[in-house]
Amino acid sequence: MITTVPRPPQIFAVSPTARPAGTPPGRRSALLDHAISLADVPKAKVCFVTTAVGDDPAAIASLYAVLAGADDAEASHLQLFPQPNVRDVRSFLLSRDLIWVSGGSVVNLLAVWRAHRLDEIMRECWEAGVVLGGGSAGSICWHVGGTTDSFSDDLDPVTDALAFLPYSNSVHHDATDQPRRVLFQRLVDDGTLPPGYATDDATGLHYVGTDLVEAVTAAPGADAYHVSPGVHRPLGARRIADRPI
Repeated sequence: MITTVPRPPQIFAVSPTARPAGTPPGRRSALLDHAISLADVPKAKVCFVTTAVGDDPAAIASLYAVLAGADDAEASHLQLFPQPNVRDVRSFLLSRDLIWVSGGSVVNLLAVWRAHRLDEIMRECWEAGVVLGGGSAGSICWHVGGTTDSFSDDLDPVTDALAFLPYSNSVHHDATDQPRRVLFQRLVDDGTLPPGYATDDATGLHYVGTDLVEAVTAAPGADAYHVSPGVHRPLGARRIADRPI
């Protein structure tokens, strides 16, 4: 008799970064590699969710290209515009090993997910052991909230994310074009956001249950941080590498 050990709830929340010039099209990032490995199955069923970019066909196609020919993962996707592309969204998502959420507008993502009751389904998937993850909007959404440019080119707080994780989240923390680090610290200091975690580009946070167990990075010098009132503490992210071409 084979006994199946339930997988724990896991979230891998990342700050993606633009691929360097000359990178082959469709090459997988070290962060997505790491997310796939967390599923701990021979061939992970990966579902891409692109709500945050309005299910842009080009975005969906680019994600399929990333896993084309992969021997350790197979791609699928869930789109909600103009209607779901699968008949039973709940059963479909519960059958996946990894749900990977794209960047874009976290505010629009949250509104559309709630309209489709996807917030409830995502929690059920998480509790069932489906690995949840994603970058930027796909990172903030699992937390209490964070900072976003969903409303305008300026950064504003979002405080009504899904809160599977009882922390705030800042992505692209080392960006030089926006004052993300300063603003996130101020919002935590004044209580607008609870204490939480921030990630530089190419860096991810691995949670088991609601505990942060590790920060990893694919970029030299990049890190993750625990941010509480008056404190910005580096976590010393473990370096991971892209797979060889």
